[in-house]
Amino acid sequence: MSAPEDIANNVRMEGVLVIGGGFAGLCAAIEARRRGAAVLLAESAPPALRGGHARHARNFRIAHEAPLWHTPGAYPPAEFEADLARISDGGDAVLRRVLIAESAGIAAWLEGCGVRLQAPDVGVLPFSRRTAFLLGGGKAMINALYATAERLGVGVLYDSDIVALAPAPEGGWAVEIAAGAARCRVTARAVVVASGGPGADPAWLRAHFGPNADRVLIRGGAHSNGRLMQKLIESGAGAAGDPASCHMVAVDGRGPEVDGGIVTRITAIPHGLVVDRHGGRVEIIGAAPGKAHYAQWGQRIAQCPQGEASLILDAEGVARSLPSALPPIRRPSLEALAAALEIDAAALAGAVEAFNFDAPRPIVRAPFAAFPMRAGLTFVHFGLAVDADMRLAPNLFAAGMITAPNFFTRSYLAGLGLTLSAVTGRRAGEAAARALV
Repeated sequence: MSAPEDIANNVRMEGVLVIGGGFAGLCAAIEARRRGAAVLLAESAPPALRGGHARHARNFRIAHEAPLWHTPGAYPPAEFEADLARISDGGDAVLRRVLIAESAGIAAWLEGCGVRLQAPDVGVLPFSRRTAFLLGGGKAMINALYATAERLGVGVLYDSDIVALAPAPEGGWAVEIAAGAARCRVTARAVVVASGGPGADPAWLRAHFGPNADRVLIRGGAHSNGRLMQKLIESGAGAAGDPASCHMVAVDGRGPEVDGGIVTRITAIPHGLVVDRHGGRVEIIGAAPGKAHYAQWGQRIAQCPQGEASLILDAEGVARSLPSALPPIRRPSLEALAAALEIDAAALAGAVEAFNFDAPRPIVRAPFAAFPMRAGLTFVHFGLAVDADMRLAPNLFAAGMITAPNFFTRSYLAGLGLTLSAVTGRRAGEAAARALV
């Protein structure tokens, strides 16, 4: 199916409606269908952009006591729990333990859905004993899961926005779905909301992230705007987290406004000097030298004048850096580089001179290079409060990053987004199917 006009104006389902066709929604739909429920999946994006933020993912975090064919070393549950505790001011300790315990089964579940994993000795991958990598990345995983869902008989409705969700007089939940001028009303006995947080809603960003909100780039898809989440909270659903807290990283300022994904992330900051648009040095107080500090640099750049900064490198710094999606701007002298960046040449020269005074590796070797940078938003630490079954209300459940603040409340861990989406999606789908019995 492609739009609401493909189904009748009023449909009464004796099964489960899943709202959101990202990773969590797919996990919920597949799990509910395997447990015998009739399932309809409503995805707000068109087919080419289905899958939400997971299209840009590459790995997921799993607890394991011994090496696995796809993940070397060991990552015991106790270590996973300690890592989660570092990014959790409050949250639900019971839910965190559920997340850790069920992370161990994600790889096998995905393989059973046709998703392929990548061996550590294949391709160019960072060493990771904490995460498993997807062969072909997130897009390949999403395509495999959609194929599995459709093979199982899950109905899929694309280009579908949720206008309203409320208890139905006849029982269950009444959902009004729109695509353009078309409208339909679906009444389902159980509903799973997996439609994402508010990260791609410009109005939300302006309300909570200050004067530079419009300068923030969105790393995920434009369809994950959190508007259904906000409607549910306005209707009385419990909220969790801090609406002004988020995970940001430094990204290439020349990248797209939306959907840049992981490839626009700037990784070379440990090899150079960061300056603002006036040539002043930008630092993170207390940051250990030589580390990327991804979660801190995004926030720091968002605070710079007009939300902009530049990473300055010399030839050796460029040589030490990982490959990038966009090449650095190169010039034969610092003065020429300042002109290309529209930065005051004297200010840049002074910042480099001060940096070189005590830098372990000074910026001295031409040609010089720069990456223009802006803050790239990954997700907001705000969502819906759930119980262990991902329940919001009777026969209404939530899954995915919309539930993240129940598990952690600040920063991030590599691969945690997919892990959280898999565990909450499967649990929500299972609970929704049980609710039909």
